[in-house]
Amino acid sequence: MTFQQQTTRRQSLQAIAGRVVGATTVAVAPKLAAIEPFNRSGPPRLQLSLAAYSFRKFFGWMRGNVQQPAEPDRALSMSSFITLAADLGFDAAELTSYFFNPAILDEGLPALRRQAFLRGIGLSGTAVGNNFALAKAADRDREIADVKRWIDRAALLGVPHIRVFAGPVPRGLTAHEARRLCIESLEVCAAYAGTRGVMLGLENHGGLVTTADQLLEIVRAVKSEWFGVSLDTGNFHSNEIYDDLARCAPYAVNVQYKVEVHRQKGGEAEPADPHRVIALLRNAGYQGFLALEYEAAEDPYLAVPKHLQKLREALSSS
Repeated sequence: MTFQQQTTRRQSLQAIAGRVVGATTVAVAPKLAAIEPFNRSGPPRLQLSLAAYSFRKFFGWMRGNVQQPAEPDRALSMSSFITLAADLGFDAAELTSYFFNPAILDEGLPALRRQAFLRGIGLSGTAVGNNFALAKAADRDREIADVKRWIDRAALLGVPHIRVFAGPVPRGLTAHEARRLCIESLEVCAAYAGTRGVMLGLENHGGLVTTADQLLEIVRAVKSEWFGVSLDTGNFHSNEIYDDLARCAPYAVNVQYKVEVHRQKGGEAEPADPHRVIALLRNAGYQGFLALEYEAAEDPYLAVPKHLQKLREALSSS
């Protein structure tokens, strides 16, 4: 794609972002092509990040509300989490939005960006617990506004990516209707994200995107170069988990690595195979962050360093 073509497409996306009725209905704009697998030049490149969700029980805040940390002597703030990720040797940290102290939004974000820079650690992304499968336009407008706020915050932090969700099938809507509303909302948000230089990634997080087919159906329909898949390696539940991941990997803009997989939702856990995950990402030509999002039972302070070592060994040998 030439620079002129890129500029024209970017202008089209900005036009979509600016021509919104009720934040969910897009007025007439030049038609864009649906997303295709990313065509990256050069060999695959993976950088290891640590998701704040791995230490979810140790933060003093959860979705804007005070929570009692599991062990007060090991409690975390977002600042001390950045320090922890750097001390453990990760390349980057994912600052999951749920755990921010509202008092530092938005004035305190530059200080976190400075801290990460001085520690030589990147900030790989954040996540917004949104729901775009809502029947009422006013409810979707609220969700879109929240995602846009976090797009602005991501730009302030220098964060390149935000994980977003589709949502469950609501009462009173068919799955087809809910997908259509979700796609419309994603296009509005992705157009705005493009004006701020932030990528959006739809996570396979259940609800409308429980299977690889469901995820790809939505992702392929969204018309934006600022959008792709945030691929969670632990959220597909089938006998062909790694095949499902491989099908979605060419669309990935971010990957969340889980140390366990479940072939049936709620079923018995089995250890994930880091060599197999890294191989399928490399086969897809993926270049980007692989964020360890630890959810297993062992104390994360003990388990995370061990799984980081396993990932580093898999990267060096795969």
